[in-house]
Amino acid sequence: MADDVPQTLIPVEVIERRIFLIRGRKVMLDSHLAELYQVLTKNLNKAVARNRNRFPEDFMFQLTKQETESLRFQFGTSKEGRGGSRYLPYVFTEQGVAMLSTVLNSDRAIAVNIAIMRAFVRLRDLLASNKDLAAKLEAMEKKYDKRFRIVFTAIKQLMKPVEELEKDKEPFGFQAGGK
Repeated sequence: MADDVPQTLIPVEVIERRIFLIRGRKVMLDSHLAELYQVLTKNLNKAVARNRNRFPEDFMFQLTKQETESLRFQFGTSKEGRGGSRYLPYVFTEQGVAMLSTVLNSDRAIAVNIAIMRAFVRLRDLLASNKDLAAKLEAMEKKYDKRFRIVFTAIKQLMKPVEELEKDKEPFGFQAGGK
């Protein structure tokens, strides 16, 4: 069965780049999953629709138009009418991806799901180790004097998630009616 398919089918880094944080949840797009499973997105969504009771809102949800536009800006996908989908995409949480293996029952689907589960676990471990590091840094900061404050500030800045760094950016260029 799945033993015939290599476990290193897809590098975990490839999968990690396709995991997004939307509505505070780590999710994967239906189109990215379909690509990994080597099926058409519409066929993946049809299989899910036939088994809708297996995919509650905490396993899968449809993006809003605004969320979709934000993602298109992030990774440059095409719009409707120019090769893009006419429908708003669905995203799957880790539990939804696990449930997909019951709907798409092929050796490839099983192997891909194993790789995706490993990527989710690795991300979770990285986040946990980052929290541990932050706690240790906090303790060190209290222990040492103010001369090291600039070092601690720089390290904390490097540990910030990308989303937080984007919020902190100052606008640049000409600002209409502004500064």
